[in-house]
Amino acid sequence: MRTELYIDGQWIQGASTVAVHDPSDGSVITKVSLASDVQCEAAIAAADAAAVAWAKTAPRFRSEILRKAFEIMTSEIETIATLISRENGKAMPDARGEAAYAAEFFRWFAEESVRTPGDFRKSPSGDKRILVTHQPIGLSILITPWNFPAGMATRKIGPAVAAGCTMILKPATETPLTAMYIVDIMERAGLPKGVLNLVLPEKTGPAISKMLHDPRVKNLSFTGSTEVGRILLKEAADRIIRCSMELGGNAQVVIHEDADLAVTIPQLSLAKMRNGGAACTSANRIFVQRPIAKEFIEKISQSMSSYVMGRGTDATTTLGASVSMKERNKIAELVDQAIAAGAKVEIGGVKPEGEGAFYPATVLLVEKDNPILLHEIFGPVAPIVIFDSDEEGIQMANDTEFGLISYVFSSNLTRALRTAEAMESGMVAINKGVISDPAAPFGGVKQSGLGREGGFDGIHEFLQSKFIGVEI
Repeated sequence: MRTELYIDGQWIQGASTVAVHDPSDGSVITKVSLASDVQCEAAIAAADAAAVAWAKTAPRFRSEILRKAFEIMTSEIETIATLISRENGKAMPDARGEAAYAAEFFRWFAEESVRTPGDFRKSPSGDKRILVTHQPIGLSILITPWNFPAGMATRKIGPAVAAGCTMILKPATETPLTAMYIVDIMERAGLPKGVLNLVLPEKTGPAISKMLHDPRVKNLSFTGSTEVGRILLKEAADRIIRCSMELGGNAQVVIHEDADLAVTIPQLSLAKMRNGGAACTSANRIFVQRPIAKEFIEKISQSMSSYVMGRGTDATTTLGASVSMKERNKIAELVDQAIAAGAKVEIGGVKPEGEGAFYPATVLLVEKDNPILLHEIFGPVAPIVIFDSDEEGIQMANDTEFGLISYVFSSNLTRALRTAEAMESGMVAINKGVISDPAAPFGGVKQSGLGREGGFDGIHEFLQSKFIGVEI
């Protein structure tokens, strides 16, 4: 288990340490190093020194490193999943799924690194040839959250390596061990020193601000809350740092009266309960059409009641702990406010006594103006609103400042597509609870972010286009 900083190809002790806790019981797993200002500067210097040579490496060379990293990750899935579960709290089925998903980003971008397209054509006026090529944007800051410590790291490291960028990774303080393990994998896969560096600053805000104001830094890739994203965008504006921002979600679900509940219930349970609800793609606001509302509420309550709450690494657990007591208490507070505002509790809704950051699967029937609908819950809580007409359901679903993903359930494909096209979100799932895929562009609209990760788009967040006019 790595616990140090990684700078210029060396694992080094930091200026101080911070404890990493198991949220299932609050125990300390280990302590990890925190970086001083001097060490953060050393990471920038190392990435800058490696930048020119790394950008010139052959795409095939970068591809083979990523492929090797994929193979290592795949062979060590159980170890990685156990580490994820211990520091994050999630159940092992979720942790295994994340580890496998994370590895796929290395495989996808291993393939993309050798297939970045260019353009060569005659200009309409006939006076020149238009040549368009793509070059690495340069030193990139990668900031990842605690809810998917493996998946969010590889989703950024993969395309940055494929594009030929050097980088500094700053993982979440709650879950740094998984990121450190992945950096160790990249080292074992043959990544040259200085290309990837990892720091956990002692004072995160000032350290990141200083990096974004450093002329050697060219790019920022951030996954986290919209509130923090706004701050980073303002910081990045001073030097016009290019930003890729995957921010908060408040995912809407529209369930039409003709939905097949035999499909809808298990798929919606996945959309809601994956990662214990701690996902920006989690089904957060569920709108069901009145004719099937009673049956739907009964069946989704039965489905969510079947989840077994406990320590993530226990074999029987299907609903693990939140990442911390602080995060668990946020969930409980939102539910309490919803109940005070008139929500009817179908199941759950009571904060457990005792140790561990646990909260039970909860189903609430609420009115469209209940305050819980304004918040990204990040927990196993399903607020349900009943609607009548399709138009009303769509209007209520879109009544949010967020626009990451929507879910639509209907047995009529025309109706489903009509609703999907009306959804104000960057992604829409039809009759399916999980659609995230390394081969597809992931991202949102409105205040859910800028840019896309994964798919053909992902590598371009680390490339810039250059037009060369050629006289022939």
